[in-house]
Amino acid sequence: MANKEIDAYLKLAKVFKKQGFNLYLVGGTVRDFLSRIPLTDMDLVTDAMPNQMVPFLKGADQTFIKYGTLKYTFDGVKFDITTMRVESGYDDSRHPSKIKFVTDLKKDYLRRDFTVNAMYLDSYFVVYDFATGREDLKNKLIRFIGNPKVRIKEDPLRIMRAIRFALKYGFGFEEKTEKALRKYSNYLKKINPEKIKEEVRKIGDVDEGLKNKFFDEFNIHQYIDVLK
Repeated sequence: MANKEIDAYLKLAKVFKKQGFNLYLVGGTVRDFLSRIPLTDMDLVTDAMPNQMVPFLKGADQTFIKYGTLKYTFDGVKFDITTMRVESGYDDSRHPSKIKFVTDLKKDYLRRDFTVNAMYLDSYFVVYDFATGREDLKNKLIRFIGNPKVRIKEDPLRIMRAIRFALKYGFGFEEKTEKALRKYSNYLKKINPEKIKEEVRKIGDVDEGLKNKFFDEFNIHQYIDVLK
């Protein structure tokens, strides 16, 4: 179970604990850890406020501190550390215009896209799952948290992310999620084509026939074709 990334996280969690704060692995990091997939992105959340982290995370990249995120390299591992938050007002169909920092995991998870990406893991390897994340991961099922239309409207790129998970990891779709992905695929026109291109690239080495089948079924070829 131990590896370089996890060992570094455990040590960093002790640093936070010494300062009186909690630190959790979150999102795709937990999903991949539970699936025994090699960890690449190391995403963490904490109940420490951004200004409370700065003094003891010397040299941290504060570029995205207004969103509550610090980028920090510890023991040779790069971490994205974000204060738990509540989001609202996605005026640009990508980023929240209002952010409120919180200290409750149950409030933080509601802003996340899919149940399999909304689990938390603490330094004792306890999983916090406030939806059906662990069950959906076991069944390889993609399910939006909350109202699918609302989640897509907030960030239409979630459509491509869902399809990427399906193609790359063999996930299926929960019924309401699948209907929403098909019905609101036109929302992708609001997204910068380069962001769509990045999601397509992340799919990796997948059979082209299968890939094209998904793009046809979800009516997104028109958004892929503009990238060629």
